Amino acid sequence: MTPEEPIAEHDRQRRLRSFVLRQGRITPAQARAFDAHWARYGLDYTGHTRDLDAAFGRRAPRVVEIGFGNGEQLLHAAAHEPDHDFIGIEVHRPGVGRLMNGLAAAGLDNVRLYNHDAVEVLEHEIAPASLAQVRIYFPDPWPKKRHHKRRLIQPAFVEFLAGRVAPGGLLHLATDWADYAEQMLATVDASPSWSNRAGPGHYSPCPDWRIETHFERRGTRLGHGVWDLLYERTGS
Repeated sequence: MTPEEPIAEHDRQRRLRSFVLRQGRITPAQARAFDAHWARYGLDYTGHTRDLDAAFGRRAPRVVEIGFGNGEQLLHAAAHEPDHDFIGIEVHRPGVGRLMNGLAAAGLDNVRLYNHDAVEVLEHEIAPASLAQVRIYFPDPWPKKRHHKRRLIQPAFVEFLAGRVAPGGLLHLATDWADYAEQMLATVDASPSWSNRAGPGHYSPCPDWRIETHFERRGTRLGHGVWDLLYERTGS
């Protein structure tokens, strides 16, 4: 499979089943956010390539964050990287609602959100080589060994992402599970489409744009380490 080809149907269906929808309880404020702010920040999934210049009203480097959780990191990025446009993809409605309220309170307009499956959005709505970065922070580690095949960072998905990122663009991964960090490192190091900024077999220091979130602080208190991986899209 070349980076420009979509994920094979059987792989995509297997990936879709890997998402467990743990919605949690949505607060009244988070629910109201969909009525008050979705027209401003939300992108409804259509299955067709999105005109991102029209969606943002400008042309700027585009960054996708997959699985932004409660949106703490994405809100920080939008405020501190105003020259970038951010596309957040998250299936859990409480986090989407919370982030929209935060964006509206801060008066930020450089974020658009999907409340949809990330694979489908990337496959059908994001044009090839149109992204400057993809950020995936603390994806579900599926800690039981028999579930490792459900982890997001797999060779086919890594190659697929390469087709959506422009040459010279970045893939930034972070996890607080040691064995997942090792799998990420081995998987992306083995790809001919990505070059490890720290050198093969090495993790990167946490870059300035990624903050320590509440989720990360909780993991640190439990004794988890944190590993960042930065890869540059090869080619021209």
